[in-house]
Amino acid sequence: MQRLLITRAMPVRVLEAAQAWFAVTVRDEEAPLSAAGLRAALRDYDAVLPTLGDRFQKDVFADVPKPRARILANFGVGYNHIDVSAARAAGVEVTNTPGAVTDATADIAMTLILMTARRAGEGERLLRAGSWDGWGPTAMLGTHVTGKTVGIIGLGRIGKAIARRCHYGFDMTVIFFNRSVVSNPGCPARQVSMTEAMGADFVVVAVPGGAETHHLLNAGAFAAMRRSGIFINISRGDVVDEAALVAALESGRIGGAGLDVYEFEPEVPEALVRMENVTLLPHLGTAALEVRESMGLMAVENLVAHLEGRDLPNRVSM
Repeated sequence: MQRLLITRAMPVRVLEAAQAWFAVTVRDEEAPLSAAGLRAALRDYDAVLPTLGDRFQKDVFADVPKPRARILANFGVGYNHIDVSAARAAGVEVTNTPGAVTDATADIAMTLILMTARRAGEGERLLRAGSWDGWGPTAMLGTHVTGKTVGIIGLGRIGKAIARRCHYGFDMTVIFFNRSVVSNPGCPARQVSMTEAMGADFVVVAVPGGAETHHLLNAGAFAAMRRSGIFINISRGDVVDEAALVAALESGRIGGAGLDVYEFEPEVPEALVRMENVTLLPHLGTAALEVRESMGLMAVENLVAHLEGRDLPNRVSM
């Protein structure tokens, strides 16, 4: 039986599916693999099921040029923690789990839009602290969502799911920026420049991570936002220049932000934590059991296909 390393604890259904095909080792740590652990994974196992934070970068493959492992079946749609080119050069296939995360991540985007616009986090903190004095006509006034304009940066699967929710659920006007032309956005929507998309009432980032999108949202991008604009990120933390975001918020250049991911997570800048106009979630995008099961089972499906010499269902292309 081939040896499989699963780098974090998984739902029971996923473990059972993997154990039917592999001799499985599951790490009992929640932290990402260490530098030594990354190298040992490639050297000591036939296959690895890694996830966010397990940084299989170029230097790791340089140290293990002839790895025993022949597949990294990533748990998650994002794979910017894996250098796919370096993996492929070392004879290692990389797969991911697209589709399984789409609706859950889009739901979190809507959660952040509503929480930030309607000051829900701030209101709950006020109530729990015993500081709520009761209802008043001008108390806790926030931003109305229905009928506003949303600018979506990146209209892939998740971006389209967000667009549908905004348009059909909240009667919002949808504009979007995408690097390639999108012929079917899935709902009434208009493709525009990034500058125009950044000028919407709400800006939602849904681009993949990686070198091409690193710090795509920088000081220049935030300068194009309305002063009342609310910025939402559910993609990858490093697509945002976090220092530039903090500066835009502190100066009042933008109205607020809702974040589920962070540039150096799990570290979150203290400046963001202090701000009442910022909603902060601990990377909850796919945190529902049935979603995590679907992700894990998809990863196992990729592993089994590799084991049997079949085409990989979700092979990551360079």
